Amino acid sequence: MDTNKKNYWKQNLKYLTILLSIWFLVSFLCGILFADYLNQFMLGGFPLGFWFAQQGAIYFFVILIFVYVFLMNRLDKKYKVDEL
Repeated sequence: MDTNKKNYWKQNLKYLTILLSIWFLVSFLCGILFADYLNQFMLGGFPLGFWFAQQGAIYFFVILIFVYVFLMNRLDKKYKVDEL
């Protein structure tokens, strides 16, 4: 594998690691482990921990998908592997 492909894949793995870490933090930590603490705060009339577990995590997941698409399109153009 040439250097260009290795660098592309290395950057892709970096993006995946960061985004999956955010996914883990939002879904597991905010929705489960810290739910009791977060329930002290209200968002839209609901306890924040409940909101993260029921709705907030889904919003974050969709945002992460759009962020990943944006980052990968930029990376594709940088390494000239984008679609025409």
